[in-house]
Amino acid sequence: MFRRIVFTAALAGLIAGLFLFSAQSLRVIPIVHEAETYETASAKNPPPANHPHENSGADHGRGALTALANVITAIGFALLLTGAISLRGDADFRRGLLWGLGGFAAFSAAPALGLPPELPGTIAAGLFERQIWWLGTAAATVAGLALIAFAPGARWKFPGALLIALPHLIGAPQPDNHTALAPEALQRQFVVAALATSGIFWLVLGGLCGYLFQRFERA
Repeated sequence: MFRRIVFTAALAGLIAGLFLFSAQSLRVIPIVHEAETYETASAKNPPPANHPHENSGADHGRGALTALANVITAIGFALLLTGAISLRGDADFRRGLLWGLGGFAAFSAAPALGLPPELPGTIAAGLFERQIWWLGTAAATVAGLALIAFAPGARWKFPGALLIALPHLIGAPQPDNHTALAPEALQRQFVVAALATSGIFWLVLGGLCGYLFQRFERA
């Protein structure tokens, strides 16, 4: 069982992580690069106009690191999904999609309600405070969804919903003065692109975990 979980998570995480990087390269990363031009302009240190490809090597290196980070993160999430799937049993592609939706809700959508994805040059609250709120929100959402979906009896539905809402009732940490160098329209595009990409990633990851776990069981 343990080997099947590890093999499933490794393969699903590798595929989903590379898929995520490909999807980010289409829309998310170009928006980030555009936002960085506002940082450069703000610092009054624009790159020389006659050397447009001066940082191409650095861009390729950053892309490789982003792809590697995506794969490692995807494998970690895949281990969580596959472990949960193994406890519930009856894994398949369609049930994997539902697990993926739950992962998106807990680790992307719910935290984004209080701390939406931010572009470079955005003034935010302290990193430690944001990390604590993000972790608390993800944990509360996972626990709340588990109560709603799996706890026997209707009496657990309200506590589950309350757990999901609790971090947002407390409120995410916010800076005293929320400013950003990039235009607001670009920030909105980034939030939509980041969440859409994350949603597709979680569906791919969940579906792969369910499908591969079932296939390895048959093998």
